[in-house]
Amino acid sequence: MAEISRLPRPVLSAWEWQEKGACRELPTEMFFHPDGERGPRRANREKNAKAVCATCPVIEACRQHALSVQEPYGIWGGLSEEDRQLIIERQARESSRESRLSAQVIPLHMDSAS
Repeated sequence: MAEISRLPRPVLSAWEWQEKGACRELPTEMFFHPDGERGPRRANREKNAKAVCATCPVIEACRQHALSVQEPYGIWGGLSEEDRQLIIERQARESSRESRLSAQVIPLHMDSAS
């Protein structure tokens, strides 16, 4: 289940992109795997779901939503659960590295003779 605190507020403009999704009228089973699905069957289902996403006019909004709430299940914005996890982990590493770099103080030595 997604972390509820990360969900957008119940304001129509935050959710209306979903009305335009290419997946809107398709079966949810196409985007969410059943328990225990593995191997070629899962890979094929994900490939088909991602093909739908590739034609979607709101793919970027969908992707950003899934990443911001850290959606743990299904294909969202053309990304699988594993794809999103890799992106989130990479962003966390980059953020941590940037924090460490900005915390480092580089002393400036000004030579009054120059």
